[in-house]
Amino acid sequence: MFRSLFKYSLPVLLLLLLASPGLRANTEGLKLPNLGESSTSLFSAEYEHQLGRTWLRIFRSQVSTVDDPLLFDYLEDLVYRLVTHSQLEDRRIDLVVVDNPTINAFAVPGGVIGVHNGLLQYAQTEDELATVLAHEIAHLSQRHFSRRVEFQKNQQPLNLAAMLAGFVLLATAGGDAGMAALSAAQAAAQDSALRYSRSNEAEADRVGMQTMVAAGMNPHAAPAMFERMLQASRYASSNRIPEFLRSHPLSENRIADTRNRARQYPRPPESDDLQYQLMRARVINQLTATPEEAIQKFRGQLEGTTRSREAATYGLVLALIDAGRTDEAGLELDSIWSRSPDRLEYKLAAAELHMARNEPEKAVQQLQSELKLSPGNHPLTMAYARALMRDQKAHIAEQVLVEQSKRRSNDPGLWYLLAEVQGLSGNIIGLHQSRAEYFILNGILDEAEKQLNYAMKLVNSDHVTRARIQERLRDIATLRERMEI
Repeated sequence: MFRSLFKYSLPVLLLLLLASPGLRANTEGLKLPNLGESSTSLFSAEYEHQLGRTWLRIFRSQVSTVDDPLLFDYLEDLVYRLVTHSQLEDRRIDLVVVDNPTINAFAVPGGVIGVHNGLLQYAQTEDELATVLAHEIAHLSQRHFSRRVEFQKNQQPLNLAAMLAGFVLLATAGGDAGMAALSAAQAAAQDSALRYSRSNEAEADRVGMQTMVAAGMNPHAAPAMFERMLQASRYASSNRIPEFLRSHPLSENRIADTRNRARQYPRPPESDDLQYQLMRARVINQLTATPEEAIQKFRGQLEGTTRSREAATYGLVLALIDAGRTDEAGLELDSIWSRSPDRLEYKLAAAELHMARNEPEKAVQQLQSELKLSPGNHPLTMAYARALMRDQKAHIAEQVLVEQSKRRSNDPGLWYLLAEVQGLSGNIIGLHQSRAEYFILNGILDEAEKQLNYAMKLVNSDHVTRARIQERLRDIATLRERMEI
């Protein structure tokens, strides 16, 4: 069922979700007045929020996402920094990072923002990446989905009437006149929708730039990023146009408008975006086919011209660890860590190096000390749990992850790891419950239901656990109604 949904565009998919009797039954009472919403808007913010979460589960069931807590935290922080300075009123945001080398980012009604990790390969600075994210946030804040559907709904009777008139001509005056009328009606509809889409894009450009300025970021990065994406499209074949440009068409005029708009604002001082360059290095390592190929790529950067030698060295460390060349990795890590001893990226790389050397106990000690200074830090916590698991301390890892799940209940990677450590610690009921949470977040409800039923069979006199499982089974039934079409 899930695969068939993706033959539709996003607006059509969401309309299909709206048509689902189960979803209507659960959201009819949520159509309340919304401050800032046009009086004619079709959907309340709460309605869109539920749609977005339903869509996200379906989406996760179809695509490969990135399980990298460090990269995720960085992108989530950047998105929230922009959201805080945006016009978006409902700030319940869910981020999804897609494992895909293409240029793409997207926003889904209800506060879902998606980023392909490949986008970081093309955006040379944090400000350039922020340009794309601020644009997507503007689509959300301006309620473009609701307005687009409302526009199409208002246009539909006129288009159908014109097409019916064409069929009448086709039956009476002859084929040529009828076909001409049909073509004219279809062209008028397409032109009207296209002009509406362009106006949305122009508004998102303008509002997105305002968000960047308010957040203290460089608005002049916007035309630079758009020019880079347009250049990428020129070198692509017709069937390989970057996905972002398929839904966000660029033109020389649009770039010129963006450049002129940026001139209204002063250029902020150049900022140190080392953290962004480190994240780019992580992405390059993720997207390169083999560790040896990544090693060659980073060595090439160090021998040539690169925006950040430190970031290129960091990428080389990651690639060397993946290749099992731990002695070389250790030397390279020392060369950058000594200059920035407080960098989380290097601390986590050191822990990975200990694990690659089959020294999990050293990784545990190091990460435990770091967590005392930064309790609850998600990348540290996940690395700590993995190190505990490798050090045959699954019971402690389980306690750590159960506590973290209270903070990060929407993280599929956390539930996947928790199920793994619960299996090692002998908590089979917990294993099935954690697997169920993982499957729920990924929209695989049949498997989630199976896992909970397995757990139910193992529950004896623990009435609290039985009640929790029964409640979660009811939740799955509700989610299934929303997702079935």
